[in-house]
Amino acid sequence: MIRVFVYGTLLQGESNHGIVAPYLLSVRPGAVRGTLYDAGSYPALVLSGEAVSAPLVEGEWLVVEPEGLQAMDELEEYYGPGADNDYDRVWIRDALREEREGWVYVWRHSRGCPPLSSCSWRRHLRGKEAGEAQH
Repeated sequence: MIRVFVYGTLLQGESNHGIVAPYLLSVRPGAVRGTLYDAGSYPALVLSGEAVSAPLVEGEWLVVEPEGLQAMDELEEYYGPGADNDYDRVWIRDALREEREGWVYVWRHSRGCPPLSSCSWRRHLRGKEAGEAQH
């Protein structure tokens, strides 16, 4: 069993959840410290370290079979340590429940993408949809 923190399109009900769903053993809410950036159709997380003042990014801890991690690595274009990865995969602890720890996919910096106004990808999407409905 492998634990992975997800915060965007791999969340339950989101566009890429089907990639990991066949390997999913359990789901629990969670949070990590960092900032979400809007990369268009998906978010990217830049971690803030352990600073208590850093924003809490909402997400879910997925417990998956090893094949689930492989499927997520492929989606996130993670090829291994030192490779030319789109996302890095790093070990992290939940900001509120220290007993929860596992992998998370992150960027090292924003790559010029704008920060989300919310620390939740789902709230961000609802805000975008509401804004589009007004036009």
